[in-house]
Amino acid sequence: MGRQRKRVVTGEAAPLPRKDEKPPAFHRKEKKKKVDIGKVFINISIGLCIFSLIWFFYALYMRSSLAKRVATLHPSPPVLDANCSSAKVSAERFWGSYRPQVYFGMKTRSPRSIVTGMMWMRQFSDTDVNLRHTCEQGDGLQGYGWMMHDGITFGVQEILDNDFTLTTEFVKKMGGSHGGDWTWRITAKQQSSAPQAPVISLMFYAAADTQGSLEAHVEDRNRLASITGFSEELGNFKITFRKPVTGELSSAKYASYNYLQTVSPGLEKLTDIVKQSLNRRFVYRPPSGEKRHYIAIDTYKPPSHQNQQKPADTRKEIDFVVHQVTVQTPFQIEVLFESGSFHSRPNQLVGSIMTQELEKRKAEFDSKFEKTFGLESKGFSQAHIKFAKAALSNMLGGMGYFYGQSVVQSVYNEYPLLYPEGALFTAVPSRSFFPRGFLWDEGFHQLLLSKWDPQVTREAIAHWIDLMNMEGWIPREQILGDEARSKVPAEFVVQRNENANPPTLFLALQELIEQLSSNPEKAASQPTLPFLRRLFPRLKTWFEWYNTTQTGPLPNSYRWRGRDKDTNLFLNPKTLTSGLDDYPRASHPSADERHVDLHCWMALSSGIMASIARLLGEPHQDYELSHQVLSDNNLLNELHWSDQLHAFSDYGNHTQAVSLQQEKVYVPPGQPRHQFPVARLVRSVRRAPKLQYVNALGYVSLFPFLLHILTADSPKLEHIFRDMRDSNKLWTPYGLRSISKADPLYMKRNTEHDAPYWRGPIWININYLAVRALHHYSNTEGPYQEKAAALYKELRTNLINNVYRQYVETGYIWEQYNDSTGRGQGSHPFTGWSSLTVLMMAEQY
Repeated sequence: MGRQRKRVVTGEAAPLPRKDEKPPAFHRKEKKKKVDIGKVFINISIGLCIFSLIWFFYALYMRSSLAKRVATLHPSPPVLDANCSSAKVSAERFWGSYRPQVYFGMKTRSPRSIVTGMMWMRQFSDTDVNLRHTCEQGDGLQGYGWMMHDGITFGVQEILDNDFTLTTEFVKKMGGSHGGDWTWRITAKQQSSAPQAPVISLMFYAAADTQGSLEAHVEDRNRLASITGFSEELGNFKITFRKPVTGELSSAKYASYNYLQTVSPGLEKLTDIVKQSLNRRFVYRPPSGEKRHYIAIDTYKPPSHQNQQKPADTRKEIDFVVHQVTVQTPFQIEVLFESGSFHSRPNQLVGSIMTQELEKRKAEFDSKFEKTFGLESKGFSQAHIKFAKAALSNMLGGMGYFYGQSVVQSVYNEYPLLYPEGALFTAVPSRSFFPRGFLWDEGFHQLLLSKWDPQVTREAIAHWIDLMNMEGWIPREQILGDEARSKVPAEFVVQRNENANPPTLFLALQELIEQLSSNPEKAASQPTLPFLRRLFPRLKTWFEWYNTTQTGPLPNSYRWRGRDKDTNLFLNPKTLTSGLDDYPRASHPSADERHVDLHCWMALSSGIMASIARLLGEPHQDYELSHQVLSDNNLLNELHWSDQLHAFSDYGNHTQAVSLQQEKVYVPPGQPRHQFPVARLVRSVRRAPKLQYVNALGYVSLFPFLLHILTADSPKLEHIFRDMRDSNKLWTPYGLRSISKADPLYMKRNTEHDAPYWRGPIWININYLAVRALHHYSNTEGPYQEKAAALYKELRTNLINNVYRQYVETGYIWEQYNDSTGRGQGSHPFTGWSSLTVLMMAEQY
């Protein structure tokens, strides 16, 4: 045991080789072969390792490079010069009411402007502190908005707050090198016949947005007489607060005064600072009348947070100053801004001088309005014309100047990135609910504004296009600066670069081109050609981005990206990117979808790209070819005509057998119910989806007609006109509803929290396109010309009458209108695309 036994070998053994004897040749070859194979294997392994490392680092580099693309601006020269909005280049437009999110305020078109504004509250009211500052639907005002505003030199606004009315007016006067002077006039009147006239506190303020300095000048212990200040854009300036009077030529009124000066952590905190500084210790002592305690600004102590992430603010300079004046209605107060560079000022813009200037501007506005829109000559009443002036003025008064950074993300970024800082001069859809820039809204806004002032349209489009990244993507919702971000739910802040929005800016560009072509000698149109030349390199990239990132599964088909991912939580997953949110698309999002509205937007865009290229002498054949292919009615029928629906339709993985059901949550016997998740409404699919037409009749079905893609002799127009005029489908006495009354998803909630949005209500932007298209087909030779003319007349009348009636009854223009009653609903005031009613009145398309 333990020893290895000798192996016994039978047969003759081969003799052992001698030491001096060489091994046979075949042995040497075999050994060499083994060595060579080993070396090759090692070399291959090393090579693979090196290749893998190179590939790994290359992939890292590429991923890092691709990740940066989303936040890298387009390389071509910006459309706008860096100082285009400065007082030196654009003095007339430097100061303006560019803070649409506040009831009344002004700022300059510069990144870190000195901002001015007004807050107010009623004293001795039943409610506690009813401070008004930022436009809030919850304030429950009976109405507010600009009655007149020319976009440049003056504005008149009416605010109806329970038992009193505030009229806010401003006038600008050019002079000096920093945008000149301006004056505000606020007139307060009692609205009700109550025996006791309301006592109101107005609070005027100036705040420096991290740039510039302010100094308060106090007289009589607590009356802030003026503020002096300095900033890079404004130089030296002075803001004077005049005492309240009963009217322009009347004597001064009794008033109580308070003031506040402090350091502000940000413009979005101004309301909070004022609220936290309020105190009831002050006594209102009118010469005749009872003495009462009132609420006023006192001192402000920043709240101390134990777990504060930011370091404590150590700035000593005062950058937020508030002047409070408490006075009984009726009264009038003027606030005067004077530029230190305005040396040869003949007289101050106050009192009767202010009144004269204001009357002169009003007369000019009235004259230009009639010359532009011709509503008097069309026989509209003065009440209708007043409404139309308010609609236009609110859009002009809703122009905002924003500066900051978007938060963006691509598939190559693990976390969102900050976009480069940028400026945006844009109209906003709603001062209360959407006080920021929306890409597809802006194209509609500029259809109206381009008629009034083409320069506003050129500047707004240029600002949007200058926010394009190197891929050709523009973040569709612009939330620039802390003040804008404070009004946006967190879920909507991050913008993703695969997501588009309808390229409606092409509609506004089409209008500018038509103005130039029809009247090339007109001074207002002449800057359009050089503007288009600077715009064109970016426009090409933008068009190409749509044409590559939003393509569909078949040649010349298109598909919106960015549909909702959590499909089991939605009756029909939303498509926010299309602008039509919850409009029914394929029930199960997939890469097989084809979207008819996007196809039509691309047909329109390619045609306008061809027009611009021809105008500039650039190659236009490719755009022309794209336009011909995408406008081909046979292709459109092949991709999108549903024989079952007799209408144009989306195509995708779809079933109509869906509903929202309460999910079942199992609670073991004896266990407390509150420890388990709350039962939600989730989607139940009763029949499996399959590739088919979606067959939802509504706005999407109309797009080949809305954007004039159909030829005037297309038999499809007959089906479209029949569906439009059918009151069981799209027709109402107030406009076209967004989806057929016969559709299974008509007025159905999308989740337990999401009320129907584009599933029945009447939207003015699409109705404007419908009226415009009817006007087009009624003026184009074809078999349906008469039918189009009759529908045009009827639909236009219904829309104008209802929007006007609701404005008179409610004090507002609305986001949407109820298809059963015509009543305004949604956010208000909504003086974005709903103001297109003015163009329908003027019959300007």
